[in-house]
Amino acid sequence: MKKIFILILPLFLGGFLFSQKKPQKKLTKVPVAKFNYHEEFKKISDEIMTQGKAYDNLGELTKGIGSRFSATPGYAKAVEWAEKKFKEIGIEMIWRQEAKAPVWVRGRESLQIKAGNGEWKNIRMLSFGNSEGTGGKDLMGEIVLINSTSELNQMSVGQLKDKIVFVNVPMDPKIINTSDSYLIAAKSKLISASVIAKTGAKALIIRSLTTANNDTPHAKMIYYEPDDKAKIPALSIGTKSADELEKILKKQKVTAKINMTAESKGEITNPNIIAEIQGKKDSKVIVLGAQLDSWDFGEGAIDDGTGVVQCIEVLRTLKALGYENNHTIRVVLYANSENGGQGREVYAAYVKKKEEKHIFALGTDAGGYSPRGFSLDMAPQRRKLVFAWKEYFLPYGVYDFDQTEAIQDISPLKKLDIPLAELVVDTQRYFDYHHSVEDTFDKVNKRELLLGAVAMTQMILMIDSNW
Repeated sequence: MKKIFILILPLFLGGFLFSQKKPQKKLTKVPVAKFNYHEEFKKISDEIMTQGKAYDNLGELTKGIGSRFSATPGYAKAVEWAEKKFKEIGIEMIWRQEAKAPVWVRGRESLQIKAGNGEWKNIRMLSFGNSEGTGGKDLMGEIVLINSTSELNQMSVGQLKDKIVFVNVPMDPKIINTSDSYLIAAKSKLISASVIAKTGAKALIIRSLTTANNDTPHAKMIYYEPDDKAKIPALSIGTKSADELEKILKKQKVTAKINMTAESKGEITNPNIIAEIQGKKDSKVIVLGAQLDSWDFGEGAIDDGTGVVQCIEVLRTLKALGYENNHTIRVVLYANSENGGQGREVYAAYVKKKEEKHIFALGTDAGGYSPRGFSLDMAPQRRKLVFAWKEYFLPYGVYDFDQTEAIQDISPLKKLDIPLAELVVDTQRYFDYHHSVEDTFDKVNKRELLLGAVAMTQMILMIDSNW
């Protein structure tokens, strides 16, 4: 009987999906079957694809609350909603972490152009976030087109004085990774209000950073430098309007009339929302992060409502499957990501002050599209450990582990030598809607959203089991 018992015991133990118990000392020499990660991955996938709540939660967040811009009632409602959702799935450790946020009010805004002695024509526009306004008065000036830094550098002193600079540089369609294309365009000095202001220009208009070919303007955040003598208004227009304006400028003089009541009104505190399942083995932390705030228009579905509900879904799934985690698994929903980033800085400062040991941080902020892999921003030896897990992810369409930048709200944690990862998705449609009124719930596909949550949960399981 004893020999039979020893032979069947490994098979019996292998049947428990999330068993964390160590074998008794008297059985240490008995070969135990390896953890079957293929089976574990399937159980995670089956749970989320049949019982997942992420899509319904996203509907509540976007349709029930809508815009969640920092320092507004919408954000306060989102905080209460998130706390409620964590409680519903059985999370006991939930707390707020206060962060400062600027109070910026968009107000009324308009742009009109006039070619030669023609009639004024209204153009759809959006102020840059945190932009100075015109005090509600009409700001008028001749438009000057500049489409390269070399053109800007060749301008003599006074050529742009009192002019309105227009930059019509599209995201590079030759760059297949649209996130890379966006970042390259966004970092251009041509769309820096501080750089343009130093030329003597009195306003900046840019072509929206988008892959869409329509007349929908997309917002961008503005950062004025401390030594700026003039803080000029900045705004964006849709791609069709931008191309039309450039054609007109090549033929005749064009005048713009800008009226913006946008203004800053100091700052208040907005909280990060933190929830966790404490570890059974130790207090080391695995953190997942997404931004809770959105722009002051649209519904903030792809940016970043999808990330918020995916993070909540990871915790829900682990609880539903009865998983007993080794390390603490924590979700941070960051405040004020869109217009300042104070939420992520506050969390990183907290980790440093408390000297908390974080072994992994995973961010998601790419729109809830089909998952393709994980960008691994960590030491080479750590990357090799993750590479070894590829075979488990392949059946779920997750194959790309070659990217090396995690730029979401988890990025300040890099200074603390914490390994970072970012969920990589198919982003070909993301910048069609990003930072625009088109960022709405109907743009999100339920199956794609849930598959992203599947991949994230699978990755968290692997980290918790092996690191």
